[in-house]
Amino acid sequence: MSRGAFVGGRRAVVEAIRSGRVLDVMVAPNVRETQGMRAVIDAAGAAGLTIRETDRRHLDLLAVNHQGVVAGLRPDDERPAELGERDLSSVPFADDAVVVVLDGITDPQNLGAAARTAEVAGAALIVTRIKRAADVTPAAIRASAGALLHLPHARVANIQRALERLKDAGFTVVGLHGDASLGIYDEPCPDGRVAIVVGSEGAGLSRLVRERCDILVSLPMPGRVGSLNASASLAAALYGYVLAPRRT
Repeated sequence: MSRGAFVGGRRAVVEAIRSGRVLDVMVAPNVRETQGMRAVIDAAGAAGLTIRETDRRHLDLLAVNHQGVVAGLRPDDERPAELGERDLSSVPFADDAVVVVLDGITDPQNLGAAARTAEVAGAALIVTRIKRAADVTPAAIRASAGALLHLPHARVANIQRALERLKDAGFTVVGLHGDASLGIYDEPCPDGRVAIVVGSEGAGLSRLVRERCDILVSLPMPGRVGSLNASASLAAALYGYVLAPRRT
């Protein structure tokens, strides 16, 4: 079977193996056996994959910042199966499901970091735009530490319509907006299904998306910088606003 995409980096390779999408694993000669490398070896062994030694210069052609380890993905598994806008109406969400919606994140590194945050926090799904937004590339997968190989992903043409479908499915839509009058500590997060919407790196939430949100909340920023990147904002909202009340 021919290969599709390649994923580099020890943590990303481990998660790719665990996802069942890896065809083979290649390592550079004399790679130091760190804890991360031991995790790769153990994951490959558990999956019945053989690790073969490959010249480092060849690995450099396959993936950047690969840490001496590259996994080849099956062609049909180059990316996780994607959902569409209509699929949002039929996903069997849990009663307390959390969905993360990214409104125009264009940097693959930011997409990956946000997906990693969402997956670790237990999100059921991530939603992104098809146009003017980052795609699921090997760089995004590596930035997500493999989370994009596990997390269900819906790519939609219109975020506003997607939010309406989530509302029809019982979600309260909460947008992160720096100018919101309500902070995450002012009132508890709504019970039940919640969709957290994060805006683009520069412009934040678009006006039309803000208008579709049921609630707009801001993060307290008493420091001098006064801003966080998308994945950091998402982490603060998920753990400080959405998940905290559900754990008490």
